[in-house]
Amino acid sequence: MAVQKNQEGMDLGQFRKESLSDFSSNKKLKDRLRRVKSKKLDEEFAQLHDSVFEEIDCLECANCCKTTSPIFLQTDVDRLAKVFRMKPSVFLDTYLHRDADGDFVLNSSPCPFLGEDNKCLVYEDRPKACREYPHTNRKNMHGILGLTLKNTLVCPAVYKIFQQIGKDYRK
Repeated sequence: MAVQKNQEGMDLGQFRKESLSDFSSNKKLKDRLRRVKSKKLDEEFAQLHDSVFEEIDCLECANCCKTTSPIFLQTDVDRLAKVFRMKPSVFLDTYLHRDADGDFVLNSSPCPFLGEDNKCLVYEDRPKACREYPHTNRKNMHGILGLTLKNTLVCPAVYKIFQQIGKDYRK
């Protein structure tokens, strides 16, 4: 079986091992980042987001699509049901269920809309959560530091952003 690698040549198994190994220190970093002024933190994340995504191509990885589910809003369900010419209730029954938090999520992973070439088959109509993922270039990073920490285990780019931002705040 071929080893799955991202663009930088890191296989996803190695990424998983490293991100799990660093999770405890990243959790401490997350707590330190809560003390950084909100605007400064947003700017630092956005700048790192831009530089990291100049190097990393999501199509070479797609680990998010292979391992996790976005939350589907009702507007996402309605839009995708229309794409597949289904009633929203049929789309829900076919692809989604409610998780413990009451959110609509995929029944299984990898995402059923992920092509073999790692391209999204519904890219133009994808859920809002997919459009915004990995959320590292948005305002109010303070409000999603917990989610961002979890995403260090899913997305090599988020892991790399955390490693880079940590150079200034791990002391």
